[in-house]
Amino acid sequence: MTRFSLVRRFSPRAVTAFAFASALLIMPFGGARAQTLGFVPMQPQSYPQDQGYSQAYGSEAPQAADEDARLPDRLRRQIVSFDRSEPAGTIVIDTNNTYLYYVLGQGRAIRYGVGVGREGFTWAGVQSISRKAEWPDWHPPAKMIARQPYLPRFVAGGPGNPLGARAMYLGSSEYRIHGTNDPSTIGKFVSSGCIRLTNEDVIDLFGRVNVGTKVVVLPKNAPLMAKGSDKGGDSVRKHPAMTTLPSGHQALNISASSVN
Repeated sequence: MTRFSLVRRFSPRAVTAFAFASALLIMPFGGARAQTLGFVPMQPQSYPQDQGYSQAYGSEAPQAADEDARLPDRLRRQIVSFDRSEPAGTIVIDTNNTYLYYVLGQGRAIRYGVGVGREGFTWAGVQSISRKAEWPDWHPPAKMIARQPYLPRFVAGGPGNPLGARAMYLGSSEYRIHGTNDPSTIGKFVSSGCIRLTNEDVIDLFGRVNVGTKVVVLPKNAPLMAKGSDKGGDSVRKHPAMTTLPSGHQALNISASSVN
């Protein structure tokens, strides 16, 4: 049986065209198309994360752990000697020296730096904690709105709220022990009568007290009531504050320096 082989002859022009077409197929499609259309292919873009939102609404708030470190030494949370007769578990506010003491007993107390009422808004007396709230909403009292009509009538709980991370309400009064979104006010006479701590400190105190805890607020002219030293006190900072926001709350940047 005779075997035939058919050979198709191509012209030099056809061979050249075929080779050029093959080269185009081998090139990456996107680059070839971009060159053909006359532009450079767009590279994928990475957009920065919203750091403020992720820190405020995550399960942790790393910025809170830095607040105490920025305070002067005398205002940092520490264990000091304490010689008053209040029983363990009592809160004592030393208005004149801008300190809050949580009594441990056996002659010791945890001392926190606080912000207190400005001139004309300091007060003294005995109250008890009637309610505790995490990331509380803020409803400015009618008297405060009368003094500062530009204030909002409601601010949802969050990092921009003047009440900060926690609030402990004092009896049926309008006063609270609470956090702040402005740590620079700690150690100053700035509020409308409330006692404010850094968010890190108020979270620490919040975990130690219960509803019904006695709160003694001393007058501004009261003498120094504790023997605590500003140096060498035992630190009670154990770990960064863990803060969780309820879902749906929004943060408004309302400065605490002029309200509450």
